[in-house]
Amino acid sequence: MLTLSLMSSMTYAQQFKVLLFTKTDGFHHESIHEGVTAIKQLANRHSFSVDWQENATVFSDKGLEKYQAVIFLNTTGNILNEEQQAAFEKFIKSGKGYVGIHSASDTEYDWAWYGKLVGMYFKIHPSQQTAYLKVEDSNFPGMERFPKKFLWTDEWYEFKTPANANDLKVLVSVDEKTYNPATKWGDNEGKGMGNHPISWYHNYDGGRAFYTALGHIPLTYSDQTFLDHIYGGIYWAATGKGL
Repeated sequence: MLTLSLMSSMTYAQQFKVLLFTKTDGFHHESIHEGVTAIKQLANRHSFSVDWQENATVFSDKGLEKYQAVIFLNTTGNILNEEQQAAFEKFIKSGKGYVGIHSASDTEYDWAWYGKLVGMYFKIHPSQQTAYLKVEDSNFPGMERFPKKFLWTDEWYEFKTPANANDLKVLVSVDEKTYNPATKWGDNEGKGMGNHPISWYHNYDGGRAFYTALGHIPLTYSDQTFLDHIYGGIYWAATGKGL
């Protein structure tokens, strides 16, 4: 019986544990539901554990200690108070990881530390369009399925410049010549960025951060290429492996 118990524990051992956080204080993306479902399926497929929360009280030293990475999935606005921010900073400084998906860059504009963690802040976007994506760096987990150039339809975030961090390693960019980036929301005007990053990663303050702007459209979360992209970011952020 002891042997069987040990074998069972080994069979169901999880690689790592992540927190999936989807709190919003602003726009609430329809695709959050599909994203949560997809990440739970990734956890089953790749043998890691995920807890889904929208309650920010989990951001404490004790609440975060069991996780190796935190995923901000389509979060918006100011979602953590000062004590919760301090706990998250301590978490990253301890060597843990962060994954930001889509509107994670539309989050916590007044928290400079987070701005550097996510890398760039959202500025504006035009209507959803099809455009060509270009792989800038294939030497990262989950990039194996990406062709060098491919069509993709999404909501193309234009980011504020300059970037919040100067060490971002760009994985994917979007070709602005293949869609119309022009848009205007009152005084906020988008004209495109020229060199337009869409996904990146970097080491930050003792930990690791991965971000992708893809993921606005719900059906994105059933696309295997995108799922590989997300899991690669989760895997690297949680373990530091793959490079």
